[in-house]
Amino acid sequence: MRQKARKNVCLFCFESNLEYNYYNLEKNVEEKQRCYFVIDMKSFFASVECAERGLDPLTTKLVVADESRGEKTICLAVSPALKALGVKNRCRLYEVPQNIDFIIAKPRMKKYIEYASEIYGIYLQYIDKNDIHVYSIDESFIDVTDYLKLYNIRAKEFANKLMDEIYEKLHIPSTAGIGTNLYLAKIALDITAKHAPDHIGWLNEEKFIKTLWHHIPLSDFWGISRGTINRLAKFGIIDMADIAKCDPDLLYEEFGINAELLIDHAWGRETCRMSDIKNYKTKKKSMSGSQILPHNYNFKDAKLVMDEMVQNACFELASQHFATPLLHLYVGYGDKKEDGTKGSVRMSVCTNLFSFIGKYMDDLFDKVVNRVRPIRKIGYDFADLVPDSEEFYDLFTDMNKVKKEKNAVKSVIAIKDKFGKNAVLSGIDLYKNATQKERNNMIGGHNSGESEDV
Repeated sequence: MRQKARKNVCLFCFESNLEYNYYNLEKNVEEKQRCYFVIDMKSFFASVECAERGLDPLTTKLVVADESRGEKTICLAVSPALKALGVKNRCRLYEVPQNIDFIIAKPRMKKYIEYASEIYGIYLQYIDKNDIHVYSIDESFIDVTDYLKLYNIRAKEFANKLMDEIYEKLHIPSTAGIGTNLYLAKIALDITAKHAPDHIGWLNEEKFIKTLWHHIPLSDFWGISRGTINRLAKFGIIDMADIAKCDPDLLYEEFGINAELLIDHAWGRETCRMSDIKNYKTKKKSMSGSQILPHNYNFKDAKLVMDEMVQNACFELASQHFATPLLHLYVGYGDKKEDGTKGSVRMSVCTNLFSFIGKYMDDLFDKVVNRVRPIRKIGYDFADLVPDSEEFYDLFTDMNKVKKEKNAVKSVIAIKDKFGKNAVLSGIDLYKNATQKERNNMIGGHNSGESEDV
């Protein structure tokens, strides 16, 4: 049955199902008077590479990919000119037609972060940081309600001003969505702006219902996953109009509390404000990481890489002064015959020391991982994080050894902070198939480009 008390799900936490209390729907009337932007850089990584070369990002055929990883490497970005020729974003390098003359640019994550910082700096010239939410490296939400009055400017004119300044100073083209709530601004960016000559889309609830109620596929709408689409299809629901007209009890029975968000978004409603995003605090903290291996690894070599990852994560955990009692492991295989395997273990201690965590992760790896299948992906998660002042150990722990290890960890962290991550390496980092030494020069798993020029 449909719940009477409205307990919504924050649109920014929808995918992870983290619950969040919204303002009551009555405040939606006031929300209609607000104005939000979502500004996104067009093919950001590719545009940066074009700007660095003095080339026009809109006409240059360029992909960002590390060709040293082979022709199957993923293109991190494809320039608009290549997209216009049918080349899909995030394609494999070999999928770019060979009859097209194009530039291959090696990823330089540090350079992209520098550009993103400069773009944020442009926003700050006009807007307070509390009214900006950086959604990703190339996309930001901005509450411009008060600034339209302050600068005596119309919404589209203000969006154009910001976009023009970004292009004039950095030569990065952008698109924008304008909406009377955060959701509509995002949809205006993702769907409407693509068909606008000035690359700016705008929506209010009435225009959303009139122009996008029958838009398909549903996957174009923010927050609707392929799994959700398949579950809706069971009831013959294929567009937003179908969701809006569907019996709410049916949706609540199928999706639980998430039905609230589906229904509101089907009507173009969204009660979350910028202040809600800024004030949001997760109930539980975690630290996770993963990597796709350069080629298929056997069980022994993959376990070595896992140990590297966990040891590095323990240093990071200690540097942030957290401890964990709960560990998760995920392994993906290279033969693609079935899904990967995963497992978890709750330790008898709560710590950030590798001597404890490493042993538990080794045992978990031995327990859940197939020993004969080729391994291509490894992921970990340290869950239920608490401040390291709340760590605990069992009665059998030698606290003198704990103290010595903690002092050693502090020294290693201090050296790495001063001289770089590769200033101190573990013995396992020097094995042939180890990856940590190389990954220490990466950002987000990609080449940082710190010492490279075009």
